[in-house]
Amino acid sequence: MRIGELAEKAGVTSKTIRYYESIGLIEDAPRHANGYRDYGQDALTQLRFIRDSQAAGLTLAETGEILAMKRAGESTCHHTRELLDHRLADIDRQIDSLLAAKAELLAMSARAEALDPVECTDPDRCQVIEAGRAEGQGTHEPPRRAHLGSAIPVRAGA
Repeated sequence: MRIGELAEKAGVTSKTIRYYESIGLIEDAPRHANGYRDYGQDALTQLRFIRDSQAAGLTLAETGEILAMKRAGESTCHHTRELLDHRLADIDRQIDSLLAAKAELLAMSARAEALDPVECTDPDRCQVIEAGRAEGQGTHEPPRRAHLGSAIPVRAGA
């Protein structure tokens, strides 16, 4: 099948297929005399595997490792399990960070409800945010906070 048909069946673009070929994720397809690539069912299977690997959170490099091992006739179950375990640990860290950010934002929101807007006269700071920093002072340890900038995207102009 030609690249356009393969792309449609796999749910990717022709450009993606060419890129995957260029980095060795899928094998180069043989060409007809007219220069058109001729892909077989194996290319579709590989593309679906790559898509499924990405959906599981694996990188293209990790997917490439698995495919290279398969092509070499090696078992990939143990290696894949390790990659998935690392991905799960990353997700757990992200969840912890997001929960800490949520707790901090909830605390700031509660402070905002309790503060009197009339007392907010400093043009260079917000008492809701500054109050949170003051709460951590006087202790031996700095307050444990998630870095909000890494957990919450900020749009330009916001």
